[in-house]
Amino acid sequence: MTDISKTIQKWHASFKKGTDFDSWGQLVEAIDEYQILARRLQKEVQSSNSSDISEDQKKTLGKIATCLELRSAALQSTHSQDEFKLEDLKKLEPIIKNILTYKKDFPFDVQPVPLRKILAPGEEENLELEEEDDGGAGAGSPDSFPIRVPGALEGTLLPRLPSEPGMTLLTIKIEKIGLKDAGQCIDPYITVSVKDLNGIDLNPVQDTPVASRKEDTYIHFNVDVEIQKHLEKLPKGAAIFFEFKHYKPKKRFTSTKCFAFMEMDEIKSGPIVIELYKKPTDFKRKKLHLLTKKPLYLHLQQTLHKD
Repeated sequence: MTDISKTIQKWHASFKKGTDFDSWGQLVEAIDEYQILARRLQKEVQSSNSSDISEDQKKTLGKIATCLELRSAALQSTHSQDEFKLEDLKKLEPIIKNILTYKKDFPFDVQPVPLRKILAPGEEENLELEEEDDGGAGAGSPDSFPIRVPGALEGTLLPRLPSEPGMTLLTIKIEKIGLKDAGQCIDPYITVSVKDLNGIDLNPVQDTPVASRKEDTYIHFNVDVEIQKHLEKLPKGAAIFFEFKHYKPKKRFTSTKCFAFMEMDEIKSGPIVIELYKKPTDFKRKKLHLLTKKPLYLHLQQTLHKD
C-alpha cells in the first residue's frame, strides 16, 4: 500500500469515527474528531510537496474540511435552522474514501477552507517569534484578509454538565482582557483548557467566540465558559488556562499572543483579575514571564454551582 493510500485510509477512519460519535450522541467527541480531521485535510491542501494529490482533489479535500467545520458549528449551535446535518455529512464518506478516483461534482455549494493556518496549541512556538510592534493589522483593509474558518467565529463553547449531588460546577465569565495594542488585534478569541501538572488536558478544550468589542486598551468578551468537570474530580495541582489568540495577516496564521492561568486555590465565587504571561504557553508553569509591567490583566467572574 502506498503512503497516500495509507493516509486516505486514516482520513476515512477518522471521518467514520466522527460520524459514529455524532450518531451516538457523543457530541464533544464528534466535534473533536471533526476538527482534527479538518485540520489534517487543510494541512494536505496547503502542502506543496504532495505530488499524489492533484489540485482539483485538494480543492475537494478543502470543501470536505469546510463541511466538517460546518457540522462542528451546527453541533455547538442552539439554532437548528440552516444547520449542516449528519445525513448531509455522511454523503461525503464515499468521496473521502475514493478521493483519487472521484470525478463527480461536489454535492454541496461550499468553498474550501481558506488557506490559513489554525495552529494547534504550542505549534507557533516553532515559528519565527513575532515582534510585539510589527504594526498590528498590517497593510490593507480588513476586508482583504482571508475569512476565518466557518464556525470559528462562533467559538466551540460547551453547555454546562448535569449537576450531581454534592458536586460543584464552575462557570467562568470572561469579561475583558487589557492589552496595550487591543485595537489592532484581528479576530481575537480565547482558548480555555484545564491541565494537570504535566500539562495534560483534563477537559475538552474550548474556544470563545471572537470578541464582542474593543475599547481603549480592553477587548471585551462577556461570555460564559462552563468547565467540563466537577471541581471535586479535578486532581491536585490542576489549573485553568486562558490563551489569548489573534490573527496575524502578514504571516497568515492565528497566533497566541499571551496567556493566563488560574490555580485551584483561586477558584471561588466572585470577580478575579489575573496576570498575563508571555508566550509560548507554559502549561507546566515552570518558566513564567509577565507580558508587561503595565497594569493590564484578564478580568473574570466566577460562579459556583452546587447541587
